[in-house]
Amino acid sequence: MAESTRTIRRRLKSIASTRKITRAMELVSAAKMRRASEAALATRPYALSAWSLLEHLTATTERKLHPLLAHREVRKTAVVFLTTNRGLVGGLNAQLVRAVTRLADEGEVVYVTVGKRGQDALRRLGKPIVATFTDLPDRPTLASMVPVARLTIDEFRSGAVDRVLVVYPDFVSTLLQVPRVKQLLPLDPDSIRRFLNETGGARERLTVQPEQLREFTFEPSPDALLEAMLPRLVESQLYQAFLETSASEHAARMVAMRNATDAAGELSDALTLMLNQTRQAAITKDLTEISASRAALEA
Repeated sequence: MAESTRTIRRRLKSIASTRKITRAMELVSAAKMRRASEAALATRPYALSAWSLLEHLTATTERKLHPLLAHREVRKTAVVFLTTNRGLVGGLNAQLVRAVTRLADEGEVVYVTVGKRGQDALRRLGKPIVATFTDLPDRPTLASMVPVARLTIDEFRSGAVDRVLVVYPDFVSTLLQVPRVKQLLPLDPDSIRRFLNETGGARERLTVQPEQLREFTFEPSPDALLEAMLPRLVESQLYQAFLETSASEHAARMVAMRNATDAAGELSDALTLMLNQTRQAAITKDLTEISASRAALEA
């Protein structure tokens, strides 16, 4: 009995230590999540406005002249797969892996991974990885996504791939992060409009509306502006996906650590009750033995 109470106390001490750690991690993730979500939400209007400008420019230029707008028969697809570098994010990475593996049914697919968890998962599945980026900063910056953008643009321009998709977690709320699949190249306003409709993004979310458009004069020309703008647009879309991934990671970790803290509290309560019951049983047993001994002596 003494051994049993000693074991329970040892478990209680261990759970209390674990609960302190998970609580601290929850608070840290909450602070990081606020910063990351604010950054993701702040850049969404810019990303949408950039698509609006692209839509207007492509209406006044010859799309066939611009390699990043060229549609080809899709024989090979490159997928930019964004995941987290660290774990303890609940089922976030598992959902992303399920979403990206479904793309294998669309023909030949190669992968560019951003994040260690995605890299490890695809290697276990035996998927072809052409490049991987894991040494990215905790606070996303546009410069950190430029190498990824240049790689995808070069692969598409050279004809090595006919389409580029990006898979990432969309930060909907603290409790909800949804895997998204978005076409990155060729840049196509119609595809982004379908994407916005599928994700609940209404047409009025675009800053510049078609009925609001007027005749603009571009210097030096719409074609020159489009040629300079298209690579920047690819970079901004990847940067937005990176921000969404960062916000989703911290939100998922905060929720996971909160659940772990609550579970540790419930287990601690259950063990405390067990300890009290065990102690009470030991006291009752001792009293019973004393009473029996006294009765035997008086007999």
